This record gives sequence, structure tokens and C-alpha cells, in this order.
Amino acid sequence: MNLSDKVAIVTGGGRGIGRAIALKLAEVGATVVVSDILEEEAEAVAGEIKTAGGQSLACPADVSQAADVARLVEATVEACGRIDILVNNAGVARDQLLLRMSEEDWDKVLDVDLKSVFLCTKAVLRHMLKKRWGRIISLSSIAGLAGNPGQANYSSAKAGIIGFTRTVAMEVGSHSVTVNAIAPGFIETDMTKKIKEEQRQQIKEHIPLDRFGTPRDVAEAVAFLASEEAGYITGQVLSVNGGMF
Repeated sequence: MNLSDKVAIVTGGGRGIGRAIALKLAEVGATVVVSDILEEEAEAVAGEIKTAGGQSLACPADVSQAADVARLVEATVEACGRIDILVNNAGVARDQLLLRMSEEDWDKVLDVDLKSVFLCTKAVLRHMLKKRWGRIISLSSIAGLAGNPGQANYSSAKAGIIGFTRTVAMEVGSHSVTVNAIAPGFIETDMTKKIKEEQRQQIKEHIPLDRFGTPRDVAEAVAFLASEEAGYITGQVLSVNGGMF
């Protein structure tokens, strides 16, 4: 894979899976715009890329807000001249059983996890359609495919990403823009570190590969879908879950 002439935006790129994706895309040559709501974390990842010899800039943004998304896209085009790849990775979780879930927690997760995908995709598409080339990759989840108790908001948002992906893929395919989703399973992140050891063992019993995934596992899949080699793949959901579902 060679993305040396491509410019990628990674939302939620300041840590965890987003950080791994940003580093991997830079590793295969892309210029990476690291966006995160936390400026320090975005700057840190952009710094890592530059230290390794890559090209990167940090652009903090709340991608659930249209004005911030517009500023992110404008800054990318101004600095890099183009946008070739968008990775919709930004997300939050506010878990609670449905009967205890507040409207605020429902709205927050839907805004950050799903509305941001709509806003960012719409904003970059104009640039991709003009060039007749683009890659849009959104992070769904095993929870969006199978559901998960206590995550009605998160599962709904991640399932929504799948429907959004398949629909937009149909709309823009004739312009050589591919739109795909990745559905990670249990990945070693700050979120999964909170799971008690007993629960971890119970989960592993349902994972044929007998381990949690790593952010790098997801990043490798993203890099493939962003490449020329994946040019005939669109409207798909790639599960990176060790065979769990």
C-alpha cells in the first residue's frame, strides 16, 4: 500500500484506535490531519508522525458541530490543497440500561457517534466528487451489528453508521468514491481496560482467536480500505473482531 500522494483526515485521532489509524496512514505515506476535541492529544499524535518523518498537522474540532467541521475541512484544504481520505472515528459511550438512560446521554452519543459522520462526510464529499476519487471509512462496532445491553444509544448510533455507509456508497460510487465501515469487536483501549478481569475471560470464551484486538489491528484494515487495492470495495462492513460475530 502506498498513500504517498494522499491527504487523510482522522477524527478522534488523539488516542486509542484513532491514534493507531493516524500513525498507520502516515506510515504508508499519507499526509494526516489529526482532529480531536482535545487539542493537546491531537498535537501529540501529529508530533509523533512528524518525528517519524511523516507529514501531519493537528486541527482540534468538535465534529458534532457543523461550524467546527467546516473549519476542519477548510483548514485541511488550505494547508494541504486536497482531501482524499476521511476516517470517521470520533465517538463516545455513555452506557446505561434504557430505563435509566437520560435524554442527554442519548443525544450526546447520537450527536458525536452518528451526526458527526453525516457532517464530516457531507463536507468532504464536494472535494472528492470534483476529483472523482475518494475513500470514506467510518468506525461502526460489533454493538451496531449484534446490540449490547446497556448500550441502546451506542448500538443505535453504530447501526446507523452502517445504513448511512451503504446508502452513501450507492450515491457516490459513479464518481470513484468508496464508502465503507469497519466494525471492531473488543479492542484493547481505555474503554475496555475498565472491564473486570472475570468479565474479560468470559468475553474471550466467545472470541475464536482467544484475545482482544489491538488498535493496530483496526488501523491495518483502515489502511487497506483507503488504498488503491480496495478500489472495488464499497458499501461494505468489515468486522475486525477475532471471529466473535
